[in-house]
Amino acid sequence: MKLPKKTKSPRVIPGFGLTMGVTVTLLSLLILIPLASVFLFSFQLSFAQFWKLITKQVVLNAFATSLSCALVAALVNCVFGLILAWVLVRCDFPGKRLLDGLIELPFALPTAVAGITLSKMYADTGLLGAPLAKLGIRVSYTKLGLTVALIFVGIPFVVRAIQPVLVKLDPQYEEAACMLGADRKQTFLRVVLPELFPALLTGFGLAFARGVGEYGSVIYISGNSAKHHTQVISYVIMQKLNYVDYASATAIALVLLLFSFVVLFLVNLVQLRQARRTNLL
Repeated sequence: MKLPKKTKSPRVIPGFGLTMGVTVTLLSLLILIPLASVFLFSFQLSFAQFWKLITKQVVLNAFATSLSCALVAALVNCVFGLILAWVLVRCDFPGKRLLDGLIELPFALPTAVAGITLSKMYADTGLLGAPLAKLGIRVSYTKLGLTVALIFVGIPFVVRAIQPVLVKLDPQYEEAACMLGADRKQTFLRVVLPELFPALLTGFGLAFARGVGEYGSVIYISGNSAKHHTQVISYVIMQKLNYVDYASATAIALVLLLFSFVVLFLVNLVQLRQARRTNLL
């Protein structure tokens, strides 16, 4: 019996070769070649020179400041991002669409504008900084200010990662858990949270990676003091570039690049295991 000949469905964008060529060219020009240049500049140094550069005390302090503030900010964003996403998906209230749109404000707002606004607002004479200063809490030009700026920058990553999963999560699971005798805490911890965990982890990873390399929004509020350990690693890279010290700048950038790859690899690994557990693959 002769099988009917398969007919190709019409493509919206014709020409696989052309589109693939454009994709590979743009990917190479925008991502692969710039990343490769970082490796090439770094390989001009011997291992001893590379190690000496990245283990300078000022560089280690900057790494510690960036990592610790980004970690705290990402953890805070996980809590408040989950609450925000839950409210936006499961609740109806006036102004919901406006609030939903404001979540993406940190994406659209220039980071330098965000940094200036936050530093003025949380200064000792600012709108929020003045009452906090009376309580003995200084925000601007401290690590606390750095963390506040990174929370502002990172919150959309967590909210936008959780929202689609919450939309698809059928409320009947929660109703079934309640009918089987689970209280609210058990329903959240054993039914809702396991389903949201991969998305929550994705948002955490993205917010954390963004926070470690953030420059514009933290440069004003941090004060950039080496004495008080408020210099971030991106500021140290800019310092090296201003002194035309490309070798040191690329060595530090290479460490940041490897760190970002490790974070994304771990996030994807956990997502893969979670997907296998829930039989999505």
